Amino acid sequence: MGSQSGKNAANTSPQSRIAEMRRADQLRDRRNKAIAITVSAAVVAGLIGFGAWVMIDQQDKKDAAAAAAKAPVSGEQSWDAKKLGRNHVETPVKYEMNPPVGGDHSPRWMNCNGDVYKNPIPEVNAVHSLEHGAVWVTYNEKAAKADVDKLAETVSKTPYTLMSPDKEQAGAIMLSAWGKQVTVDSAGDPRVARFFTKYVQGPQTPEPGAACTNGLADK
Repeated sequence: MGSQSGKNAANTSPQSRIAEMRRADQLRDRRNKAIAITVSAAVVAGLIGFGAWVMIDQQDKKDAAAAAAKAPVSGEQSWDAKKLGRNHVETPVKYEMNPPVGGDHSPRWMNCNGDVYKNPIPEVNAVHSLEHGAVWVTYNEKAAKADVDKLAETVSKTPYTLMSPDKEQAGAIMLSAWGKQVTVDSAGDPRVARFFTKYVQGPQTPEPGAACTNGLADK
């Protein structure tokens, strides 16, 4: 009995309690480290997954924007740019479409730095503007005055555009670029903004960056 009591006393000595506390602390530290590592791994995995999702989402948006940029404007007419003459001539030119979207033209372009012309302008000069990447807005008496005013405001704020009346054209409002043309009934038609975005200095431009000032002005 005396021997057993001695063993119990030894087991409960200060040194034993300290050793036990150290083992408990070490066990707790290992457990906390394991939890921290697990949580950190989960956070990193989540961040990687979120980053990958963001990159995929951004790429999807870029792909969609690129596809939209390449897609034609609804109802748009196109002509083969390679078959449209680009000679500078001093003689009248008979164009196959009205308003013309390309072909031989005058050596002088119409000023197209957001110029709004109140009177019809020479086609041979306007076509030269299209060659420089301008969008030409034309209208006839079928167009409502409010639409004409709204388009004039838009054109006046947009470099590489010009606007003029054309009594002979078929549609109320027509937008023309080199080899491209669309007809709309109102200035609020979303195709107007789409046409401007796509074709003002767009990929169809034979001479991108060429001047739209110092040309022929309204008489």
